[in-house]
Parts: sequence; C-alpha cells; structure tokens
Amino acid sequence: MNTDVAPRHGAWQQTWRLAAAAAVGIPTWLSVGVLLRWQEVERGSWFFVGDPLVALGCLTALLWRRRFPRTVATAVVIASPMSALASGAGMLALASLSTRRRPVEIGAVGLAYVIASLYAVELYPVREPSVSAWFQLAFPILTAGIAVATGMAVGARRAEVRSLRDRAESAEREQTARAAQARALERNRIAREMHDVLAHRISLVAMQAGVLDHRGDLPAEESRILVRGIADGSHQALEELRDVLGVLRADPGRPEVSQPSLDRIPDLVADARSSGLDVTYTTTVSERPSDPVGRTCYRIVQEGLTNAAKHAPGAHVHITLAAGAGGTLDVRVHNSAPTARSTPPPASGFGLLGLTERVDLAGGELDHRPTPDHGYLLAARLPWLHPTHEKRT
Repeated sequence: MNTDVAPRHGAWQQTWRLAAAAAVGIPTWLSVGVLLRWQEVERGSWFFVGDPLVALGCLTALLWRRRFPRTVATAVVIASPMSALASGAGMLALASLSTRRRPVEIGAVGLAYVIASLYAVELYPVREPSVSAWFQLAFPILTAGIAVATGMAVGARRAEVRSLRDRAESAEREQTARAAQARALERNRIAREMHDVLAHRISLVAMQAGVLDHRGDLPAEESRILVRGIADGSHQALEELRDVLGVLRADPGRPEVSQPSLDRIPDLVADARSSGLDVTYTTTVSERPSDPVGRTCYRIVQEGLTNAAKHAPGAHVHITLAAGAGGTLDVRVHNSAPTARSTPPPASGFGLLGLTERVDLAGGELDHRPTPDHGYLLAARLPWLHPTHEKRT
C-alpha cells in the first residue's frame, strides 16, 4: 500500500472544501475591483477573464490534490497569486499539503508561494501607499503560515483518529481471537469430560452385551448377572453424564462437583471385575497425593481399563501404583494379549490425546506402547505434588 496517497474525499467533502476556497477568493477579487475603480484604473480583460480562468484552473487542479499532493500544491501556489479569485485555492493547496506534516516539502512549497506572491502584484496596476519591503514580504508569509498551521493541526487530528481506529480494530481482533480460543478450549474440555465419563462405562456395557451375544449357552443366573451389569452400567453412565452436564452448566461462582481421585480406584477396579474384566490391582501408596495428581491418576487407570475392554477382550489387566524415587507417583496399566476376537467400537480420538494433556498439566510424563507379549502398556510418572500446589509447613 502506498502511504503517500491519501484516501479520496467523498463528493460532499470535496464540494464544501472547494466552495470554501472560492468563498475566500471572491471577497478578495471584489476588493481589487473596487480599488481599481476607486483609483480610476482600467480593469481590462485580465480582471474579468484571465483572473477567473486562473482561479477555475486552480480549483479544478485541487480535485487531484490527494492523489498528487506535491505536484498539485506546487502548481496551485505558484499560479494562485496571479488571480485574486484563486487566493483561497492557494491557501487550501498549502494547507492540504501540510496535513502530511513533512517539513521539507512544506518549506519548499511555502517558499514558492511567498516568491510567487511578490512577483504577481505587477499584474494589477494598483497604486499602493509607500510601505516597506518587509511589510510586502510579511503578508504572504503570514497567510502561508496560517495555511500551514491549519493543515498541520488537521493532519495531527487525522493521525490521532487513525491511531485510535487502529487500536480499536486491533483490540476487536484480539477479542475475537480470545473468544475463538476460549470456545475451542471449552469444546475440548467438554469433549474430554464426555469421553472420560462415557467411554469407560459404555465400553464395559458393550463388553457385557458382546458376551451375551456370543455365549448362548450361559446359565440363566449368569445371563441375569450380565443383564443386571448392563443395566447398572448404563444407569451409572447416565448419572455421571448428568454430573458432568451439571458442572458445565453451573455458574462460575458455584463450587464444582468433586471429581474422583485416588481413593476411588478400588471402586473402579471392582466395577471392571463385575463387568467381566480380569483385573489385578497392586498399590504401595499409603499417603494421599495432591487432588490434581490424584484425579489424573484415576483418569489414567480409567483410560487403561477402557482401552483393554475395547481392544483386548479376555486379556488380563494388571494395575500398579507405586511411590517412585524423588517424590513421584508411578502408575502402570498393562494388559496382556487378547484371547478373543471382537469388532472394536469406533474410537473418539480424545482418549490418549486428552490424557496426555492432563498429565502435562499435572507436570508428569506419559508413556503408552505395545509390549513384546502382544499386550499394551499405559504408564505415567506424576509428581507427588501438583506444580501449583504449595507444601504446608
């Protein structure tokens, strides 16, 4: 973008500026005519024809003053002193150039205006009273100074308005970007919470339903146990979903519903066992970690059980919790190779991705990979205290 070319004025803005320039020149032209008649000097064709034509040419040239500021201003300030009607056009040209606030070009054009004014007085044979040369020089300098001061003030005001507009637009863009980022974070949070709540329960329900579908020879009592497990799992999924929705809809000032932590892992293991998973649970942790770390540990175990139920039917799952060196909490969920084939349910894509984000926020490290025995390992090392958690003295 060429910064030397200012935006064009609208039709009304051009009209009233040119009208104002003409209005300034008309009294000057009439005053010269009255003075010539009072001194009984022949006004001639220049006064009635040449003067108005020069003024018309100057006013017409001013239409392009914002596209060619230096060229138009120089031409108009040199031509305008030859026409009394064009005096306002000359001042407008100099003022328009001064809005750019560039001292070198303002000084050059202003000097041209003053010099042209000194030589143009010879066009009208007006008998002037004897005055000093300093006075004849001071008048064009004064008019040029008024035009320059007015133009620079207008330019400063335009720059200030432009700066305020740019700041407002920048602030609006930043606000829009922050709002979009907040919406994206909120969508990710909702998706992660929905996955944490539904994926585990629905996976267990799907596994129990698959057993009923493939094992038509089950005794009636075992079938009733599986049906009851499906009903209980569905009911718990709805309850947990209701809790999550309640948290998402709650006012920011209201306390959040307590999230499951380390002490709920035995219940999680018991639910998995009742659903048919072969799970063993070993822990050497006797103390309670910080709440964020405990919630993250619970979600790791939950994700491991969910993935085992989805992708490794019939596999043995071993969960280990241990206090590591350097004040860390080590979590391992390992499942052996699957013993049965099944069609895995569709993946949401939020499981391990959301879990990685949780572990990073807790200041830990997450590792997940296949094992040599064709199983899968999900492991994490978490700090005993959350990075933002303050130790009590």
